[in-house]
Amino acid sequence: MLQRFYPDRYLRSAYEIDYESYYAKGYRGIIFDIDNTLVEHGAPADERSMALINRLKNIGFGIMLLSNNKEPRVKMFNDAVHVSYIFKAGKPARRGYEEAMQKLGTDVNTTLFVGDQLFTDVWGARNAGIFSILTQPIDKKEEIQIVLKRYLERIVLFFYKRQCKKQGKKYLE
Repeated sequence: MLQRFYPDRYLRSAYEIDYESYYAKGYRGIIFDIDNTLVEHGAPADERSMALINRLKNIGFGIMLLSNNKEPRVKMFNDAVHVSYIFKAGKPARRGYEEAMQKLGTDVNTTLFVGDQLFTDVWGARNAGIFSILTQPIDKKEEIQIVLKRYLERIVLFFYKRQCKKQGKKYLE
């Protein structure tokens, strides 16, 4: 039952992903969560996030920001990185992920999702059939509703890590 929340990969940071290897495997679109995945919650795009997005564009990826936030927050971030975005996405519902793939011109076999939350980001990506990469949150200070979800995430991650160990796979790289 908990497997529905398991990411395909679990990494420390969106900035440590070997995107070139995913491109070589045929992935052409990346859907990103913003808050606590690319920048701290509510923060504008910084030099690191802008450099990453530019690097990914140069590799050849299409980039989509998928956020449950309202448009002003998402637009503020996007004004610096100039990609496509969907606000009030309703994650974990499939609709936002499917709309993102449609806009990117990709499908479930050529799209990656990168986010920091199991119950919205990863679950939604899995529901949509997209390869999901969970990252550790950038900032440990979060809103109370997210803090409460993090306690539940720890339970899921405990079993995820245990399964990875049984299979001889790394669970956090």
